[in-house]
Amino acid sequence: MSLLANTPVEKMTGPYRRRWWALLVLCLSLLIVVMANTSLIVAAPDMTTDLGLSSSDLQWVIDGYTVPYAALMLVLGAVGDKYSRRGALVAGLLVFAGGSVMGSLVDETNLVITARAIMGVGAAVVMPATLSLLVATFPRRERTKAITAWTATSGLAIAAGPLLAGRLLEDHAWGSTFLINVPIALVAVVGAFFLVPPSKAEGMGRIDYVGGLLSIVSVGSLVYAIIEGPHFGWGKGPVTAAVVAGVGLLAFVLWELRHPHPMLDVRKFLLRPFSGSMIAVLFFFFGTFGAIYYSTQFLQFILGYDALETGIRLVPLAGAVFVGAAITGKLTPKLGVKPMVVTGMAIGATAVLLLTRIESGSTYGGFLPTMLMLGFAIGLSVSPATDTIMDTFPESELGVGGGANDTSLELGGSLGIALLGSLLSTAYKDKLTDLVGAQLPADALHTAQESAGAGLAVAQEVAKNPAGGAQQAQALVDAVHQAFAHGVAHTSLIGGVIMTVGTIVVLVILPGRRKADKPEPEAEPVPETLEAQKLKEGAGAA
Repeated sequence: MSLLANTPVEKMTGPYRRRWWALLVLCLSLLIVVMANTSLIVAAPDMTTDLGLSSSDLQWVIDGYTVPYAALMLVLGAVGDKYSRRGALVAGLLVFAGGSVMGSLVDETNLVITARAIMGVGAAVVMPATLSLLVATFPRRERTKAITAWTATSGLAIAAGPLLAGRLLEDHAWGSTFLINVPIALVAVVGAFFLVPPSKAEGMGRIDYVGGLLSIVSVGSLVYAIIEGPHFGWGKGPVTAAVVAGVGLLAFVLWELRHPHPMLDVRKFLLRPFSGSMIAVLFFFFGTFGAIYYSTQFLQFILGYDALETGIRLVPLAGAVFVGAAITGKLTPKLGVKPMVVTGMAIGATAVLLLTRIESGSTYGGFLPTMLMLGFAIGLSVSPATDTIMDTFPESELGVGGGANDTSLELGGSLGIALLGSLLSTAYKDKLTDLVGAQLPADALHTAQESAGAGLAVAQEVAKNPAGGAQQAQALVDAVHQAFAHGVAHTSLIGGVIMTVGTIVVLVILPGRRKADKPEPEAEPVPETLEAQKLKEGAGAA
């Protein structure tokens, strides 16, 4: 039995024949990377109770994955370009699976955070590898369709993570949610050896490790500051991280401008299609991740849905992603990138603004239009933006291109969860204080202010008081519901305005079709990718 690493599986007269099977492997790899975060959304309450997590602990269970994931993608994408993109994919999947197994077995907070960090390192290898392999494997005429499928997989993962985790949590402990990723990762590893063609950059030269180190320091510090500052106050740590991020970013830009073979050619940001698409991805996931983050909390804490019920109610979002992806696949070649990206962002901004209507008596029906519109917007706009970003990178830098796209995505998501989550927390705390501040002891009020879940837990304790406890508890429950709904509405207004501003910025920066898109006439043959040519030559030699 021979593997693709040694000789091509079959003789080819055109692009790699198993490219659509290879795409399935790449989409499976992407699926688990995204599900690692979305499944945690519904597992977080059980983890908090079982491990006795503080709000800071829970934040770092989440961000132990996010920080290495965001910080390392650019560098590890370049390593994949240099040595082996398929090898990077396999290595990343194995590291990711190892961290998942560890997370399922440990029962101590710091060890859970460590397991999540290991998963983040694996994800930082996998994500850029999936995009670079996709672009290297598919000829240009099919690439938009392939990237659309890649994007749709992200939408599927947003709903599949909570759904699968919720089902497991009905009969098992929270550790079982980590194991969702393991069988999928192992299937993807086997599929990578048999279905994904070997790929690496030719004549790449030495990796710019100094630039890589500066990118790790600047992006890692920036993500840390984004997470810590809004949630826990701009004390010494977050301020220092922000300063380090600023200095590191400046040093990175200056170094890359002078280096003959930079890690990332920062001059690309002068190209309007590239910079406009990067900004679009960042702003879009800022609003989307933030809105999903606090919407699921409302479904669980205020409407009382359990983990599985919450997952089921996110399924329409995934379905809408597929609808948007199908439409953008047909319309983008005709209308161009700019109309699709800007329209998707406008729909996303409107979806977030719809949540300003949420009040304490709102039901799931109040969130459904937002879920449908966000999903549709993801499918409509993310694929053209990603395709445009990848088009600006030569074959030797596809991993770096994937890393740049995914870093923008992760920065936007981190900023959305941190900033909008902080605004929600502040609005909830202030409103709850106005409603019941004079009626609760100081300690009980302080606990109830931490989150809606904490406020409801305090109400349960108050209900145990035989002297009017039931009435006081109900008043507190009503106040928590009202305060959290107020927080959702207030935060959605700010988030929607920020997304609207981002939409206007992208509208101005992205050029029209003549500059942004270069459609190839259908009657003329489309050149094969360099990877397909190499595979074809190898097959002929075999």
